[in-house]
Amino acid sequence: MSLGTVTPILRIFDEAMALEFYVEFLGFKVDWEHRFEDGMPLYMQVSKDGCLLHLSGHFGDCSPGAAIRIAATDVDAYQAELIAKQYKHARAGVKEVPWGGREMSIKDPAGNNLTFYNREPEISA
Repeated sequence: MSLGTVTPILRIFDEAMALEFYVEFLGFKVDWEHRFEDGMPLYMQVSKDGCLLHLSGHFGDCSPGAAIRIAATDVDAYQAELIAKQYKHARAGVKEVPWGGREMSIKDPAGNNLTFYNREPEISA
């Protein structure tokens, strides 16, 4: 047996704000959307490079205010890209962390915290 990647499910409340945040601001793309029927909450997948996230408007899927960590190759460059967009709801900062590396944390409109961090260098065996 082997394990694969993890796809977090994040709670959303306002579909328009979630799309503005994840697609227009962070630069993810919508891979697919699903509703059981008209008027039902949205469940969708967004992705950017190798990162997949599921966003759900369904009450029972998950709790708002989750925290996830997303490996990135250059958080400083990503931060500069985000600051240039002048998104009115977030101005992300990058900081050195005591355990090594650099991180940038951003809260989405539902209070979920996304921390983008520089990958550790490859360690050869």
